[in-house]
Amino acid sequence: MATILLVEDTASERELMTGYLQEAGHLVVDASNGNEALQKLESIEPDLVVTDLVMPGMSGLELCRNLKKNPKTETLPVIACTSKNQELDRLWGMKQGIKIYITKPYSKEEIVNAVTSVVG
Repeated sequence: MATILLVEDTASERELMTGYLQEAGHLVVDASNGNEALQKLESIEPDLVVTDLVMPGMSGLELCRNLKKNPKTETLPVIACTSKNQELDRLWGMKQGIKIYITKPYSKEEIVNAVTSVVG
C-alpha cells in the first residue's frame, strides 16, 4: 500500500481517481490545486504524487518544479494525469521531472498500473 497525494482541480475526476486507487489498496490524500498540495506536504510524506497539469493558480508543472527543487521532496515520483496529449507536452513534462505521463481519458488499469510501476 502506498500513500498517494492526488492533485486534481475537478471534483468528479478527483473522486473517480481516488476510488480507483483506494480499491487497489492505496491511501489517498487529495488536494484541489498545487498550492494546497504543497501545504499538505508539510504534514504528510506520500510515496508519490499524481497530478493534473492544467489547474488554476499553480499548474501541475509548477508543482513538479517546486517538488524537484526542495531537498525534502526532490526524489518524490510524480505521475501526470492530464488532457494535454501532444508529444511536446509529454516531453516538456518529462523534462520537468514527471516520471509517468498519462492522458485523459484513462482507464482504471492505466492509473493503477502507473502507480504500481512506481511504488511496487
